[in-house]
Amino acid sequence: MVLDLLVAAALPLFATDGDPHRRLLAVAPAETLAVTVDGGRGRPVVMVPGLLGAAYTFRHVREALADAGLRVVIVEPLGTGASSRPKDADYSLTAQARRIAAALDSLGIDSAVLVCHSVGASMCFRLATHRPDLAAGIVSLNGGAAERAGTPGLRSALRFAPLLSLLGAEGILRGRIADGLVANSYDAAWVTDEVVRGYTAPFDEDIGRALDVLQRMLAAPEPEPLRPQLRRIRAPVRLLLATGAPTDVVPPEEVETLRAELKDFRVELVPRSGLYIQEERPAAVVRAVIAMLAELSGMPT
Repeated sequence: MVLDLLVAAALPLFATDGDPHRRLLAVAPAETLAVTVDGGRGRPVVMVPGLLGAAYTFRHVREALADAGLRVVIVEPLGTGASSRPKDADYSLTAQARRIAAALDSLGIDSAVLVCHSVGASMCFRLATHRPDLAAGIVSLNGGAAERAGTPGLRSALRFAPLLSLLGAEGILRGRIADGLVANSYDAAWVTDEVVRGYTAPFDEDIGRALDVLQRMLAAPEPEPLRPQLRRIRAPVRLLLATGAPTDVVPPEEVETLRAELKDFRVELVPRSGLYIQEERPAAVVRAVIAMLAELSGMPT
């Protein structure tokens, strides 16, 4: 691990095409993470998306927080978004957490507020247990104490991945992702053609490789369980839990695990929202981040 960090420190940070705020940051040989850096110089707010949506899913929240002068950083886990997709990498949630830590070290970031969506929250919890200096607070968006990367819905969606890869069926994949976004929404008006293109853009370059990596994430064994480590987290954790999703977006047993194991934990219900709170209720996410910052600074909320 120390060697990996030394190698990462010597590797370059360079701009990618398109978004001028986005960079590719090498964290190990053949492993680069796409990071988006925006806003001012205040306490950093680090966002970690789940397996779909990448940095695009946080565009509304990013803009609002950056406009408020906060330093906003979005880290796309290996194999997602514009990050690299090495075939033989360790795609466990534990390894993803360590890469995120390496990226933050390279950027000189510590004591951040982590805003993590879905399975990205499990990466953030693992990060906070191993590197408490990086996590001042955690705002989880429909993310529980997941022990594996794949939700049942995602596993179902990827059942036909080999066939889609063989056929190069981008249109079929786009339709399946769109259906999933709609099915997990309270009000699917936000799922426009433009949004679907944003969520499927990471698959455009090489659909076969992207689907293969997603399957590797789902199958990756975890070197250590999360639950026994949760008590090591001293940072406050706020779980924003949607109440308008068709099904439970976080299994109740995962919520109870967080409640039982974390020192400072609170659930904040977000009505009229589904799995993607940052899309349907971005103002609720912004308020939660501002409240967390105020709490950490000792100001009344």
